[in-house]
Amino acid sequence: MKYDIAVIQMRSESSASANRDKIVMRITEAARRGAKVICTQELFCSDYFCQREDPAIFDLAEPIPGPTTDKLMPLARELGVVVIASLFERRQPGVYHNTAAVIDADGSLAGIYRKMHIPDDPLYYEKYYFTPGDLGFKTFATRFGRIGVLICWDQWFPEGARLTALRGAEVIFYPTAIGWHPREKEEFGHAQVDAWQTIQRSHAIANGVYVAAANRIGHEGSADGGIEFFGHSFICDPFGRWLAKGGHDVEEILIATVDTGLQEIVRRNWPFLRDRRIDMYDQITRRLVD
Repeated sequence: MKYDIAVIQMRSESSASANRDKIVMRITEAARRGAKVICTQELFCSDYFCQREDPAIFDLAEPIPGPTTDKLMPLARELGVVVIASLFERRQPGVYHNTAAVIDADGSLAGIYRKMHIPDDPLYYEKYYFTPGDLGFKTFATRFGRIGVLICWDQWFPEGARLTALRGAEVIFYPTAIGWHPREKEEFGHAQVDAWQTIQRSHAIANGVYVAAANRIGHEGSADGGIEFFGHSFICDPFGRWLAKGGHDVEEILIATVDTGLQEIVRRNWPFLRDRRIDMYDQITRRLVD
């Protein structure tokens, strides 16, 4: 079976309504170009607000279902596409999550994934805003295929990719907001992008899955600091081969074809899942091993 997937790379606009309108246009364009499963970047409704700790920012959060899913569910049904929408979820007062809503091609909510790994670094103060996910690693059986979703910081952890693959994912999507601190870009910028792409391509190879990462672009924050989001969204196949690559400063839609027959071939010849020593991995659940 074959189907086309897309990731949307864009700059943030000045309001949630403007970003919702923009993503509707991008999803519509991706569908017109043949994409059947379409993924947004992380927290696309707003700027990346985790650069500072401000209790007023919790007002940006929304329930699921809520304003964004109410707009995207009819669109998915009209276009006959699956949409992965990365949102700031208000679960109840005081409990908020970084969440991906998966909308199936009939407009129904197939389910949600809540970001499991929450960073706390300069300009990435996510632990202030997000409760760690409590739904586990999941896959979603959509009209076109079985997909998994992980979010940004999750992409650095092989355990999340492995468990998602073990649940039958054909593709792992990574909505992302990652960029350069301007003072670090010259010295470390190339290495940071290379490491980001390499770790995700390694998940594709180790698990025999397609990987699709959707990152944002543009400078957000103070003029002399902030974050320059570096784009470089991509899609790769189970060999880790590039199928589509984005630039670092241009809005674009990347589209590539998923071929489940290729996944079958790769896993037959590289049977990593078969050869796992599951009888020897009990210590993986410990923080450190003596």
